[in-house]
Amino acid sequence: MVAADAPVYGQPPVRLARYLAHAGVASRRSAEALIKAGRVTVEGVTVTDPARDVDEQSAVAVDGRALTGPEPRVLYAVNKPVGVVSTARDTHGRPTVTGLVSAPGLRLYPVGRLDADSSGLILLTNDGELANRLTHPSFEVPKTYIATVGGGPVGERALAALRRGVELEDGPTAPAAARRISAREIELTIREGRNRQVRRMCAAVGHPVSELRRVGFGPLRLDGLEPGSSRRLGAAEIERLRAL
Repeated sequence: MVAADAPVYGQPPVRLARYLAHAGVASRRSAEALIKAGRVTVEGVTVTDPARDVDEQSAVAVDGRALTGPEPRVLYAVNKPVGVVSTARDTHGRPTVTGLVSAPGLRLYPVGRLDADSSGLILLTNDGELANRLTHPSFEVPKTYIATVGGGPVGERALAALRRGVELEDGPTAPAAARRISAREIELTIREGRNRQVRRMCAAVGHPVSELRRVGFGPLRLDGLEPGSSRRLGAAEIERLRAL
């Protein structure tokens, strides 16, 4: 059984941004941006305050489209191939990760990002609160990658530097868990989410990445999930993620 029950609105009312998140419109932070941009109405009146209280009777609409209330909350694990972008839609017509999941009637969006030139595990959901918890830096959710690198065989000096944290142009990284899988492969676990962080860390220690695959997200692993395929997570898996 999947944890798909949604909260009951109206007893008591909830903040508008939270209502949008549970309706599957976007994550909580993205919902706040939609509201502040003037794209949300309540009872036909534009509202720009994310803290405005609403309930299921409040006639909330986004870009003129009425919301019918919260969707059943779901979470999918996807094995993203290289070349697929981790967005809900792409203005350049590239394939998106949401196109890899068949979930009629549900508005899914990625939990965080995975570069188009990287592959591996990414989560899709319509649960804005869970997405926020899994991506907010304060929760330090671990993500594990396998990097194929250049620069010669990986030595202990490079691994030790990754474990201490390395200096990047946007500041030092937190210590990472790093181990050598083979002469040119590194397994790296980080708890931050900076742009292209693993690639930049490896380059900083003299081993530029030629191939990058995410194999773990918190307690979840990519094992058994073929490239381009997805599976809906069960209640026990979702609770382990919430416990993070």
